[in-house]
Amino acid sequence: MGIRVLIADDHKIMLAGLRSLLEKQAEFDVVAEAGNGRKAVQMAQEQKPDVVVMDVSMPDLNGIEATTQIIESLPNTRVIALSMHSDKRFVMGMLRAGASGYLLKDCASQELATAIHQVAGGKKYLSPEITGVVIDDFLLGASSEEVATATSLLSAREREVLQLIAEGWSTKQIAAHLYVSIKTIETHRRQIMKKLDLHSIADLTKYAIREGLTSVE
Repeated sequence: MGIRVLIADDHKIMLAGLRSLLEKQAEFDVVAEAGNGRKAVQMAQEQKPDVVVMDVSMPDLNGIEATTQIIESLPNTRVIALSMHSDKRFVMGMLRAGASGYLLKDCASQELATAIHQVAGGKKYLSPEITGVVIDDFLLGASSEEVATATSLLSAREREVLQLIAEGWSTKQIAAHLYVSIKTIETHRRQIMKKLDLHSIADLTKYAIREGLTSVE
């Protein structure tokens, strides 16, 4: 039986390319695909893959939050972050969420198979360009607050709500999507603004983009 892999990416061309790449090798079995983080969590819980290849920047629920939820519910599943970004906040955010590897998209065709084998065997894998980011973070002794302000200040649900607000969802839409009341979402929004000392939706959107909770794509 091959290594069971779930692929999560919001770009259909990227999904198709990754699936094609893996299906050419008999040792991999692509069991599911997901186009956003929330779907990735759902599919992971249903399929229980050995490895999830997780895009970092996705709509609805970003890769960092999705990785946190998957690792919490499926401790034996390994996650490899896949991103265009080598920015420290994305790298350290994914590693702190529990990812076992971090791969840059422009290296995926050469490195993906090796990365999956490594993490499936209980090891770590970092693209060479990423190794320097992690070493620098360690040597500089960067604090978790400096790297992941949103993580330290907001709860997981508040980060979910903030991402959806930044992506243009209305209060009513968010409430229906998360199966809670409109009043609950309004309370979350007030708490987020209070904690971050921000006073408008525009400010919240800028903050979410800066912190890597969502992207401008």
